Amino acid sequence: MITTPVTAELLRGALDVEHTDHGIRPHRLPARARAHNTDGQLAMAESQPSGVRVVFRTRATTVELETRPTKRVYPGAPPRPDGVYDLVVDGLPAGRGSVPCGNTLTIDLATGHTEHRPGPAGTLRFDGLPGHLKDIEIWLPHNETTELLTLRTDAAVQPAADHGRRTWLHHGSSISHGSDAASPSTTWPALAASLGGVELINLGLSGSALLDPFTARAIRDTPADLISVKLGINLVNTDVMRMRAFTPAVHGFLDTIRDGHPTTPLLVVSPILCPMHEDTPGPSAMDTTELAAGRLRYTATGDPAERAQGKLTLRTIREELARIVAQRSADDPHLHHLDGRTLYGEPDAAELPLPDALHPDAATHRRMGERFAQQVLGPGGPFAPAPVPHG
Repeated sequence: MITTPVTAELLRGALDVEHTDHGIRPHRLPARARAHNTDGQLAMAESQPSGVRVVFRTRATTVELETRPTKRVYPGAPPRPDGVYDLVVDGLPAGRGSVPCGNTLTIDLATGHTEHRPGPAGTLRFDGLPGHLKDIEIWLPHNETTELLTLRTDAAVQPAADHGRRTWLHHGSSISHGSDAASPSTTWPALAASLGGVELINLGLSGSALLDPFTARAIRDTPADLISVKLGINLVNTDVMRMRAFTPAVHGFLDTIRDGHPTTPLLVVSPILCPMHEDTPGPSAMDTTELAAGRLRYTATGDPAERAQGKLTLRTIREELARIVAQRSADDPHLHHLDGRTLYGEPDAAELPLPDALHPDAATHRRMGERFAQQVLGPGGPFAPAPVPHG
């Protein structure tokens, strides 16, 4: 077996890497943004490598990746399954695995207290692969912070081919991050990227799509051909601002992105349907009765009457985002809007209800990815490829 150190050159989808004693840890926000952050939830979310993959070209029939993941434990809540790694060979799914060992992060949902315990590294192994020269992608677990140590193969490794695909950078909440998706290559943004033939940078940040200026600057400074921002649910379920602050914050977020991408196609996506927060403000809270029964379910704790004081709901956010985009697009022909309910709306909720009242399940991720690819990346969509000139 040939040992190859895992370096930033082998990664796609990460904006930064942290060098550890034994390898690297991918990050989805750059160091400057991380330095400006004081929130533990965002720190955990951006270190979880949703959309990040190890990519290379090889004739190897056996591939091993040594990693040290960080497992999350929530006392009183159902145990979390091990994170999943997806193997993709020449663009097609070719295997799946997990690394059961690693560090442990225990989070007390009642008090917020956390405890980190170091653990051993483990090895992910895929064998029986075809012996021809091929592109390999190993998609890292979208919901487990992962330290990458070494790559071992039975043939030499070389950089992956550049297929000339456009780069799509997407920012959103835990729904975009991939909560409750089956695996990292089957989150809705990953599926949409695969179907639409684009390279994904996923800045879906669980609980943290809050119009943070440092996130806007990270988007501004990242090369991308297509940009989308999906805003709304976290602003309701964290109850961090009122309409008075929301409108200028959206303008400021978009202004910052435009400073670095003045003519890049930019899509603003409003929230998908979430019945509990359509007309009831946040914050969201865990249903303690359900938690005592070993089930995770959320509930809205706000009062609908508080909308008169500017408290945000998904319905008011959708209306305001549509108004903002209509206003700005008069001077910005590359700015577009998508109502999130076209990805998941009332008929979908009747057929595929949100299991915990907040996050879509694996089947809904697939539906949303297919619809985004068709409506946005497909013919006639705002991210449709430019027509190829004839002659």
